[in-house]
Amino acid sequence: MTTSPDSADLLPGPGFRICSGFQRLDPKLLHQLAAFDTPTISDALNRLYALDSGIQCLTEVERMCGFVCTVHVYPGDNLMVHKVLDIVRPGDVVMINAHGGGGASINAVLGDIICTKALHRGIAGFVVDGLIRDLPGILDLGIPVFARGTTAVGPLHRGPGEINFPIACGGVVTHPGDVVVADRAGIVVVPQLFVQSLVTRLQQRTDKSKAYREAVTRGEFTNDWVDTVLHRTGCLMDGEPVPEEEEASP
Repeated sequence: MTTSPDSADLLPGPGFRICSGFQRLDPKLLHQLAAFDTPTISDALNRLYALDSGIQCLTEVERMCGFVCTVHVYPGDNLMVHKVLDIVRPGDVVMINAHGGGGASINAVLGDIICTKALHRGIAGFVVDGLIRDLPGILDLGIPVFARGTTAVGPLHRGPGEINFPIACGGVVTHPGDVVVADRAGIVVVPQLFVQSLVTRLQQRTDKSKAYREAVTRGEFTNDWVDTVLHRTGCLMDGEPVPEEEEASP
């Protein structure tokens, strides 16, 4: 005799699954990418791959760069956050979709115990689209943690959840094996497919950017480019008459 509805069951498949690994790029690319700050990287990605600014650095150690290991948890549950400690490799960054952006969860999904275990695993740090707890204890550990805030409310440990499948974190779709760069200025995800070309582009622009900043520091600059944009887009200047609209062709 059935004693519970079907909706009470946890089912294998989408929503409750684990992938133990993902393809990785040459680690040298991480070191090359880490030489640039997040605003510079974001600009080179056309400003579409920076996470929601509500996710901020909560620790004194404020910079990290690593391959992304993704975790998707049910609001208020961190069973998969514990399990991911058996899957990550040293230097990885764990990114957790804990449904923080919509305020769906009031529970922390990460605390000082998990962070202590993470240090033993060599994890580079955490990005949590949600809440954490035990911040004083985490600060003592010296591991970077970016999150939306802190709470005293702890998590449940039941599931469901997913490890190493695509997630939405801070409004950015993130795949396992992508590269995340985080610092005090923000958090940027670089799709794995474009890491090599992005590093090349950034390195090629380094001398030009340096020369421009040095000129601005000396007061040697012009805003002619602004006027060019305004003229090209038809901005009216100093009471210019509004141009008559051309009659539509019959």
